[in-house]
Amino acid sequence: MEKIVIATRASDLALWQAYFVKDEIEKRFSDVKVELNKITSRGDKILDKPLALIGGKGHFTKELEDEMLAGNADMAVHSLKDVPTFIPDGLELVAITKREDQSDVFLSHKYKSFDELPKNAVVGTTSLRRRMQIKSVRSDLQMKDLRGNVNTRLRKLREGQYDAIVLAYIGLKRLDLLKDIPFVQKLPFDMMTPPMGQASLGIEIVSANKRVREIALSLNDEETALCTEIERDFVKEIGAGCSAPVSINAKIEEDSVVVRAMVGFPDGTHILKKKINSTLDNSKGLGIKMAKIMKEAGALDILKEAEKIAFKDSVAQRL
Repeated sequence: MEKIVIATRASDLALWQAYFVKDEIEKRFSDVKVELNKITSRGDKILDKPLALIGGKGHFTKELEDEMLAGNADMAVHSLKDVPTFIPDGLELVAITKREDQSDVFLSHKYKSFDELPKNAVVGTTSLRRRMQIKSVRSDLQMKDLRGNVNTRLRKLREGQYDAIVLAYIGLKRLDLLKDIPFVQKLPFDMMTPPMGQASLGIEIVSANKRVREIALSLNDEETALCTEIERDFVKEIGAGCSAPVSINAKIEEDSVVVRAMVGFPDGTHILKKKINSTLDNSKGLGIKMAKIMKEAGALDILKEAEKIAFKDSVAQRL
């Protein structure tokens, strides 16, 4: 029996993702046994600072990559939205699982919908992207940082620390946590465009291991891989980190690929939006094309200033 070791964070959602990939591999390859190497990342331990101040979401992936480079794991399973566009030498992001529902979702114990929030209501989110988009439509709302795993965030909502919070729908669905929340509303895409890679899993491997590459590729979804490559190319070309106030989404609509991008200040001002499309046959390089359009329209200046003002009363920390 051949053995493969998957490196994974030890959070409930990360373990769901790792066990999903484990089960899919063992269904496809009857001679393969998958084990998990569970790691509590430093990004999971520091809960008193916004993610953008501790280096962004890349800290959720670094320890897993270190385990692979040290020979303690053959592959890692990530939420693709957490994976930086830079991959260390010796490793490779080779497979993207089929994308599921990318929606962000409004959650509250007090108010039935986003529109019913009263003036100056307190909304919790960790994301500068979400802050930007929420404040662009409701400048009166008070944004409050929200850290911790999913269960911790929901407990804080239940305790009344927030009037509402906004999270990714897919994680709550996977952990079957939506049933305990009185008011749940998926937010429309024209209000809340998702980040790079949302609702897909990225499978990263040790590049030299041809057998693990073959196994990982069996889980790759070609359409999702195309769309997320466009999104990752855009983020890399524009120089935005995982925590920057940037939204980017590529979607296949009939025989076309439609790409929507947005940057702005976290307070909802200085918003720049663009939309482009292309036939599937001509979609290569579409992310880079969108980045060029956004840069020509002033996106880099917006992002530079957004970084200065995002947490002006805090000091960035290196891990």
